[in-house]
Amino acid sequence: MAVNAIPDTYPRLTPYLCVDGAREAIAFYSEVFGATERMRMGPPDGPVGHAELQIGDGVIMISDEWPEAGVVGPKTLGGTPVSVNVYVEDVDATFTTAIAAGATELHPVEDKFWGDRTGQFLDPFGHKWSVATHIEDVPLEEIDRRAKQMFGA
Repeated sequence: MAVNAIPDTYPRLTPYLCVDGAREAIAFYSEVFGATERMRMGPPDGPVGHAELQIGDGVIMISDEWPEAGVVGPKTLGGTPVSVNVYVEDVDATFTTAIAAGATELHPVEDKFWGDRTGQFLDPFGHKWSVATHIEDVPLEEIDRRAKQMFGA
């Protein structure tokens, strides 16, 4: 029987987050995004070697730091240039939940010219998240016009 090169139960692109405190991060992502745990490896009371979370039709893999193997999170590195974008049903509610659960606001939620209502926060583990709800279908020509208007071009 042939094996699929891309497993049926995984999207083609899957972010892998490393954190100091994976158990707490899993609880945070469950509270904020409604993530469900697909699986977890590691000792019952020890570090998370590997876990997978389902968020809507997306998957995030997560583990605790393992410095000896060069696996470290953004706090150990002094920050991250990467952000993860998540579309949600109600960006305002999700953002409020994240802040109440310990996230730090980076950009407040606001309507954007490309048709999304979006905001950005830093989770307690050092990862940046942009959360958005699509509110308007905007043709590319109109996005271009609005961008030029906004940036004075």
